[in-house]
Parts: sequence; C-alpha cells; structure tokens
Amino acid sequence: MQNYSDMYNTNIDRPLEKTMVKILVTGASGFIGSRVVSKLLSIYFSPHTANNNYKVLCLTRNKESLRGHYEKYNGAVEIVEANVHDYSQLVKAMNGVNIAFYLIHSMEGSSKEWKKFSQRDRLAAQNFAKAATECGVEMIIYLGGLIHEENDGHIKPLLSDHMRSRKEVGDILRTSTARVTIFRAAVILGQGGGSFQMLEYLVKRLPMMVCPKWVLTKSQPISVDDVIEYLVRSIDVKETKGRDFDIGGTEVLSYVEMMKRYAKMLNKDIKIIIIPFLTPRLSSYWVDLITPVKASLARPLIDSLKHEATVRDETIKKLIPLKLKTFEEAIKTAEKEEQQVKRKTSGQRQRTLHTLNNKLLIVSLFAMAAIGSTYYMLDARPEVFHFNWLILSGLWYLFIAFSLFFCFNGARLGAFTAGVIGWITLIFWLIDNIYTVSGRSLIATSPDLMMTLRNFIGAAIAASVVVASHNVYHKIRVNGI
Repeated sequence: MQNYSDMYNTNIDRPLEKTMVKILVTGASGFIGSRVVSKLLSIYFSPHTANNNYKVLCLTRNKESLRGHYEKYNGAVEIVEANVHDYSQLVKAMNGVNIAFYLIHSMEGSSKEWKKFSQRDRLAAQNFAKAATECGVEMIIYLGGLIHEENDGHIKPLLSDHMRSRKEVGDILRTSTARVTIFRAAVILGQGGGSFQMLEYLVKRLPMMVCPKWVLTKSQPISVDDVIEYLVRSIDVKETKGRDFDIGGTEVLSYVEMMKRYAKMLNKDIKIIIIPFLTPRLSSYWVDLITPVKASLARPLIDSLKHEATVRDETIKKLIPLKLKTFEEAIKTAEKEEQQVKRKTSGQRQRTLHTLNNKLLIVSLFAMAAIGSTYYMLDARPEVFHFNWLILSGLWYLFIAFSLFFCFNGARLGAFTAGVIGWITLIFWLIDNIYTVSGRSLIATSPDLMMTLRNFIGAAIAASVVVASHNVYHKIRVNGI
C-alpha cells in the first residue's frame, strides 16, 4: 500500500522526507470510529514497533472510555479528550493534524428531544470545519447516508430529518480548506450498529411481525468491514480526494427481505404482516420494547429507511477494488463478533446484575402465577368461578406467559408487560383484603383467613415483580452508531 506521506513528496530525485503524519479519528469509541482506529493501527503499526512517521489521535468526550486500549502501541496512539461543540477544545485537539476522520452523528438522546440531533450535528460540523481550516488539516474523510438528490442538486423535500442532516454535515465540512472525501452508505451490517441491532433482535425475538410499509423500501446493505476498508484506503488513493462516493454491498434488498434471509440462516420461519398505518413514532417505540435500541435512536433510523438507498454510481469500485462481503457473510461476521464481545464482558458487574434481575423477574412471575392458581384450589367463594372472573383470570395468565416469553428472550417488552401486570395484581390482592381495615369487601364476599394470608403473600410477590421489572427495563441497552 502506498503511504500517505509519499503523496506529498513528489520530487523523485531526492530521498523522501520523513515527516510526521497525524491522523485524527473522531468518535473513536463508537461503532465506526473504533474500527477505523483498529484498521489504521493494523496498517501502519505493529504491537511492538511504533512507526515514527505516523500517529493516530483518538478524539473522544471521555478518555476513560478508551483507557487501556492502545498502550501496546508504544505511544503511536494518543487519546485526546475534547467536545466537538466546544471550539477551543477542538482547535487544541486538531493542532498539527494532517488527516481527520469525521465519524460523529448525534442521533441519540432523550426520546422527547430526538429532533435536536440535527442542530447538534450542524454546530459540531461548523466547529470542525472552522477548526480544520485554522489548523491546516489537509484531508477530511466523512461517512454520511446514502441519499439521492434531484437533478438540480437540491435534497428531496420529503427526505427524513436524519438523512437531510447527514447531507448538510457534508456540505458544512466542505466549507473548510481541507479536501473532503464523503462516503455514503445505507444499512451498515455490523455488531454494535443501530440498523443491524434492529434487524438482529427483531428476527431472533419475534415469531411474527407486524411491520409498516417502510420495510418494503429497497436498500443496499454493506458489511461494516467493507465500509472501514473504503474509509481507510481512501487515504492513499489521491483520486478520492474532494469527491463523493456511494458505497453498498453486493445486493439490493428490502428490509423485509433482509429479515427473511436472516431468519433462514437461523432455520427460523417468521410471519410478516404489512400494515399501512404504523408511523415511524409507533415503530420506534415498538423497536425500543423488542430490541436494545433506544426509541431516540430507532426513530431517525426508521425515518431514513423510508427512502430508497441504492448505489447509482459505482466509481469507487474502480478506485478501491474490494471483494465485498455478501449479506450472509456480513451477518456471520457480526454474529462471530457478538460471541467474542459476550466472552469478554461475561464477567462484568453490570451484566451480572442484569442477569440476576432478569432471573429474579422470571422466578417472581412463575411464583405469582402459582399463587394466583390457589383461587381455584383454596378459595371457597363462588364468585371466582363466575364467567367474568374466569375470563379475567385467563387474560391474566396470558399476559404472564407473554411476559415470560419476552423475558426469556431478553426483550424490554417482557419487563414492561411484567411491570404492568405486577402493579395490577398487587392492587387487586390488596383491595381483596381491604375488609381487614374497612370491615367490608369491595371485590367479592370477604375471603377467609387462609385466603387473606395468601393475598398478603401474593402482594409481596407481585411487589417483587414490579421491582425486578423496573430494574430490567432500564438496563437492557446497546450503543448506537
């Protein structure tokens, strides 16, 4: 591979000057950024010998997130703590930088404030472009979304806020004096990416799915490994500088086709029902409950999936020829990486606490169902055998079974449903015992002593369901891109 420094030493009659090349990677702890750093190190450095001509600067808001990751590279990596929304911090971090990877997207946050990501992205890009000019950065490499403009160069008016923001960020970066190379990708398949996590957990956790129309939109998914290859290799391909490139995988697929292909790999048969009235907002809440992806991240992702995202210009394949991974190969790679991550994090305290809470929730649900069944074994009151009571009891057991199914599959919907049914059960059993205070039963005839004790024991178990469901519901999360 031709080295970056070679491109700036065009006089072949004298030895090449050994000048330091600093490569800055923003979002260095994120889905794309962390992989870019690893790829750069695999090319320019070995674990035991530092290349004195290159240095990788990892920009992050929190140094602790990267502490201990790169010590083996003998000072070839520097962790730089800075916030892209603070211009003075950014200038200090970019001093002396030759190449900068801009891999920041502000999609996450409070679900009530999810639309503000475009404002945050705009400010960050403006600061970065201005700082790049002030610091003399020569090249910026940016990963945006795969969108198509109208013939006059304007963005489609119905384009999602998420995709419009990504296009705007690229335009802002181009206001700097650096040569800006923009890669545009659609669905990126890789462990830790929001789009892939949505796909993975929906397929694995649901035997049947009710989906909105956006799952029929055509896309060109690409493996994250191939994305990283394009980004990093562009450093040494001068023809890529200052240009835009569409990048995609080997096939054009709709999201529903991806789900079916993934399910086939798992030897699973899934039923998919398409309905026209499921909005992005409702879809994001559903994704939030089924998968570890937050609604605040799911909604802009879903918005972007409403628009066709296929490669129309394949110029990049000539400039950077790659053997692209197929859809199945990308999925297998992501699954393998997931297993590696699980092995590394198996001893972490947070994971252990979550596992314990989830087990406690499952045990509490079984115990609550067992206590409830005593109505029909110990309760002498005739009302419990009335038709209305039997219907309500059937629904109660159905919701417990529903909760257990999703708890076993690790979905937040299980904890959410368990919390609701736990509160209802707790209130019901306490009201059934209210005669001990008021002297009069509100639900049916007053229970006997045995059922009174049973109600108090059941209420304690229902309370444990409520507590465990709350703990589980707020723990199951993954990182966004």
